[in-house]
Amino acid sequence: MDLGFAQAGIETIQSLDIDAASCNTLRKNFSHNVIEADIAKMTVLDQPKSDVASLTFPCTKYSTIADIHGTRTGDELFLHSFRHVALERPEVFVVENVPGMKKFKVVMECFQKIPDYYVTTLCPLDASLWLPQKRARLIMIGTRRPNFITAPTVSTRTRLKDVIEKDAQVNVPDAVISRLKGEYRDLPIISDPAKDDLAPTCVAHYAKDRSTRLVKDMAYKYGARPYTVREFARLQGFPDSHVFTGSENEQMKQIGNAVAVPVARWIGQSIYKYFN
Repeated sequence: MDLGFAQAGIETIQSLDIDAASCNTLRKNFSHNVIEADIAKMTVLDQPKSDVASLTFPCTKYSTIADIHGTRTGDELFLHSFRHVALERPEVFVVENVPGMKKFKVVMECFQKIPDYYVTTLCPLDASLWLPQKRARLIMIGTRRPNFITAPTVSTRTRLKDVIEKDAQVNVPDAVISRLKGEYRDLPIISDPAKDDLAPTCVAHYAKDRSTRLVKDMAYKYGARPYTVREFARLQGFPDSHVFTGSENEQMKQIGNAVAVPVARWIGQSIYKYFN
């Protein structure tokens, strides 16, 4: 989100994240203040006053995959995001999450019905407008004055073949081979650059299991392989100049958790128009 906002001409003054590797990556790429802390323990009015508050919170409790484990119950962390909006009263706030959050009426009511704000909800807003990745999201933009925001229209999209590294060197874990052989309950999703396929959603869980989504590559024994870190980042719209810190798994987790850069840029551009 910080990178997309910067591309839109918005200056970020502070970021907050609980994950150490994510904070190190932010510090590596930006000069603004980065706080590594739990938002649940942060007081609001001690923070620098800002015109825009951009918020997101863990989506695992809102995702359909949580149904499998019986944990799709919502999460209270959204209340701390709401607390920051309610107490600071910024001119604009942005909430980003998965479409499944829409089913949680308490969460939606908090942000959509907050007094003195005009709230536009876009759902689903899919990163595939810009990128070769299926990534549907829910975006809420609240403004103190009436603001007409419409869904973006994009004339060109990056193609999968444009993000794939030539002669990529990547480790193929045993789990990949097992899944390709049908030893798991489902087969991997294999995307073919030659067919202009869209890759499935980049997920943070890719840090733990590279076998679920693969790219076709005949240079490898089974004709497919996992994505490299750089390819994964490109699928999210990150330029090659953007540096990720931590282990390879930590980098994959950061990329999977990130807001797709073009989506963040479009949000930032919409906010910029509001102020100008």
